[in-house]
Formats: sequence, C-alpha cells, structure tokens
Amino acid sequence: MPRILLVEDEIAIAQTLQYALRAEGFEPVHCLTGGEALRLAAGQAFDLAVLDVGLPDIGGFALCRELRRGSGMPVIFLTAQGAEADRILGLEIGADDYVTKPFSPRELVARVRAVLRRGQASMPVEPVAEAFHHDAEGKCIRFRGRRLDLTRYEYGLLAALLQRPGAILSRAQLMDRVWGDALESGDRTVDTHVKTLRAKLREVDPSTDPVRTHRGLGYSLEVA
Repeated sequence: MPRILLVEDEIAIAQTLQYALRAEGFEPVHCLTGGEALRLAAGQAFDLAVLDVGLPDIGGFALCRELRRGSGMPVIFLTAQGAEADRILGLEIGADDYVTKPFSPRELVARVRAVLRRGQASMPVEPVAEAFHHDAEGKCIRFRGRRLDLTRYEYGLLAALLQRPGAILSRAQLMDRVWGDALESGDRTVDTHVKTLRAKLREVDPSTDPVRTHRGLGYSLEVA
C-alpha cells in the first residue's frame, strides 16, 4: 500500500483527499504544516508527497527542497487557480506534477497513480543495481561492493543521479536538489563536485566512467 505524505493546511480539502486516496488503496498521512512534515519524513518512508504551495510556516517549494535532500521522493504540488508563476517554478525545481485548486479528488488520485507508475518505470535497471548499492537511511553508497568516502554534496549528487539512471538532470535541477539554500551557487559548483565524484569512482574501477556529461544539458548516470 503506497504511503502518501499529504501536507495541506485546509482541513476540509485534506479530509476529502484522504478519503479519496484511501478508497483507491493508498495510505495517506496528513500534516498541517511543513515543519510537521519534515519531522515525519525524517523517521518514516513515503512513496510520494502532495504539497500545498501556500503553507503557513514553510513554503511548499522550500519544503520540497528539504524533503528531497538525498532523496528522489516524487512530489505533486497543489496550487491556487491562475498561479501560473507557481506552477512554472514548481516544475523548474523538479516537481513531478501539479494540480490547480479547485480540483477533483479523482483527478488528484489519478495523477498520484500516474507519477508512481512513471517512477516504477524509471527504477534502476539491473546493471545499475549490480554496480551501486544505496543505503538511503544510512546515507551510504557502495560502488562495485566498496563503500565510497563521499562529502555531503558528493553524496547528494550521486544519490540524485541514482534516482533516475539514464535521465539527464540539468545543473539547475542538481543545484536545487542537492545544494538547496546553500551559499554555493552556479554551474561551477556542480561541475567541480562531478569532477571529484568521478575521481572517487575511478579509484574503485578505473575502467568505467558512469557519470555522463551532456553538453548544454547536464549530467546523467549511465552504467550499462
């Protein structure tokens, strides 16, 4: 039963969504605030998050960044009708989908199902599973059976790429997912950490270079 983290401060909307999700075989866990969501996510695993953009304490976009540090949890945003800028920004920071209020609960459930289906289709293929082992709770990644000695940002970078092997992540997406609100910024930050990450992977296996550069686009993880 997929577990859904629902962060919505309007009780009526939250109750309606919880009912609709349970009726379709999901297990929704509701939070009224972003702070409560972060506390829950720190100790529990969720398959997807549904986030209201206009939360009373932490904005939905900032909450998305925090939830995705070292994790590729799919995210669907709930936005106000006509808030085109919010929708564009949400997609730019890596949201998997958005739903505009007012909306049909059935539509939201259908979008949750579609995002989870896409995530299953993009899970690591066998060559990646053989090469890497990612312990998300322990924040540890092994390559060819050997534990990698990674800095915080090297770990976040590799974890983000491991979430979708073969998919190209732009520098902006990687900056948002890995560095968030850190002071470091710019393409050079990502490029420098990719360089050090590659060096550590080559120490384990000099014959492979799984991190691919796509000029003008970004980076991907290719092992096959």
